[in-house]
Amino acid sequence: MASENLPSDVEKSSGPVAEEHEGKHLKNAAVNTVLTSSAPERKLVWRQDKRIVPLSAGIYFLCYLDRSNIGNAKVLNSSTKNDMQSETGASDYQFNVALMIFLIGYFLFEVPSNILLKKLRPSRWLAFLMFSWGVITIGMGGIKNYGQMTGVRFLLGAFEAGLFPGLVYYLTFWYKTDERSVRVAFILASATLAGAFGGAIAYGVGHMNRTRDLSAWRWLFMLEGIPSCLSGILVWFFLPDWPESAHWLSESEKDLAAQRLYHEGAKGSAASITREDVKATLTDWRLYGHYAIYFAVSLPFSSLSLFSPTIVSGLGYHDLEAQLLTVPPWAVAYVAQILVSWSADHFNARGYHCAGAAVVGAAAFLASAVLPGDDYKGRYACLVIGTAGAFACIPPMLGWLTSNMWSTASIGLAVALNVSIGAGLGQIPGVWIYKASEAKRGYPTGHGVNCAMLFVVAIGAIGLRYYYGRKNRALLNAASDGIAPRLYKL
Repeated sequence: MASENLPSDVEKSSGPVAEEHEGKHLKNAAVNTVLTSSAPERKLVWRQDKRIVPLSAGIYFLCYLDRSNIGNAKVLNSSTKNDMQSETGASDYQFNVALMIFLIGYFLFEVPSNILLKKLRPSRWLAFLMFSWGVITIGMGGIKNYGQMTGVRFLLGAFEAGLFPGLVYYLTFWYKTDERSVRVAFILASATLAGAFGGAIAYGVGHMNRTRDLSAWRWLFMLEGIPSCLSGILVWFFLPDWPESAHWLSESEKDLAAQRLYHEGAKGSAASITREDVKATLTDWRLYGHYAIYFAVSLPFSSLSLFSPTIVSGLGYHDLEAQLLTVPPWAVAYVAQILVSWSADHFNARGYHCAGAAVVGAAAFLASAVLPGDDYKGRYACLVIGTAGAFACIPPMLGWLTSNMWSTASIGLAVALNVSIGAGLGQIPGVWIYKASEAKRGYPTGHGVNCAMLFVVAIGAIGLRYYYGRKNRALLNAASDGIAPRLYKL
């Protein structure tokens, strides 16, 4: 088994050589562990972090801000009927349809976008997406009716679709498996910052109501779309594509980067996806367990993203005060995501951490669903805890998936499918669970559904953890003496 030849589909014309070990061959091969951490390696990772993580987090911050600001616009200056819903004449049902249409576009364009990211280079493709959705967000400020709202939201979903799965895929070109979850967390946590800043920004912009005869919600879209357009230019020139082409790395650092990712990363010059890659990934049935739990967590993700201002409004707070009080839940969630993700990678226990965070979130939503409608303080505390638990289980979930994929093509497709099924299809039910008719009762349906979905996440994560543990025991029993097989991450 140790002597089996492992195929290479990558040979770089310049810089270090890195081989692509494809799925079935690698699964049956016993390979040596990657380089142990050393001072040069730690220095390299730190250099990568400074270049990649802040810029990637900033990109997703703007993406999430432009996606979720419709929730703020819905209730901004509603007491004077200058909110988005009143001025477009959309009913509650129509407004939810407009939210859902975004997710249809999101679902349809996930997989094609990840394929294009690999073909066209991350910096080029992500910059194009950013500029496009920035223009579309500005356009939201000019809509007049429900039809225009749905059309523009569909376009926004189509252009934002490739961003998050693209960034998760992009990290696999730079980081080993035990380094990814916490970096995914820093990127995803920027969404919680966007939720916090979104409320604060809406609070400030709300004071611009009727400036130049425009309602504040129109200013909100226009002002928040401009940074995405400008940042697209920044990404085009400053986001590095692959380690082997990074001009700011020395030749020795490029060589070390290639060695680090010899077995555990995607390769920038790997062959494009083939029909065989697609078939192998689609018939790898264990992946559907990952897709299922990501589907489940996407309901609280989408519902909280879109309805936090509405939920807070139902707690006795109104207008600008409600916008401001959406900030604490997102701020707490930011810290929780970072801590849980670091611990999950450090202890190689992604399944347990995912399940634990989900249980905490589920318990909070359950409490919120059964508390009296007028227990505002108790239900606000539950919102803070529930948001933290729901969001904290997502980065380990994504790091877990990419850590157990062993070829460039399969990583890109699996991540795109995971986010497409989860963030696309999975978020659609989240649009409907917080019913306007239940505001006085404290939205028991929305909280109850989120509770149930997080318990599904916990059960699914424990099931996957048991499956991988059993597979690892089988690999160890079948390995030759003195040879360490490559094991699944837990």
